[in-house]
Amino acid sequence: QVQLVESGGGLVQAGGSLRLSCAASGRTFSMYAMGWFRQPPGKEREFVAAASWSGGVTAYADSVKGRFTISRDNAKNTVYLQMNSLNPEDTAVYYCALAQVYNARRIITRSYEYDYWGQGTQVTVSS
Repeated sequence: QVQLVESGGGLVQAGGSLRLSCAASGRTFSMYAMGWFRQPPGKEREFVAAASWSGGVTAYADSVKGRFTISRDNAKNTVYLQMNSLNPEDTAVYYCALAQVYNARRIITRSYEYDYWGQGTQVTVSS
């Protein structure tokens, strides 16, 4: 089994920044893709960002392009989400997810393709 633990959430003013971290432990895979999703209050969970095992391929939701950056440190089994220029619409519970892959450049943007999820971390952006 894989455990994912997110950290770094909190309360920030509009225009501010936060950096989320997600550390994986437990069962290991030779390669795995990772992603970030979020669930705003009263809404469905939505894709935010994804990174390939190599880290060289990334994808972002249109709403966060140019503001958020996903990165990973495979030596630490950790993925990060740097969030800049935050606005109240970014308020949500943020979840990281992991899926085994067999191609180092594969990214996954669909939630149903992920096998493992963290418990989520709250991000609140005040206006």
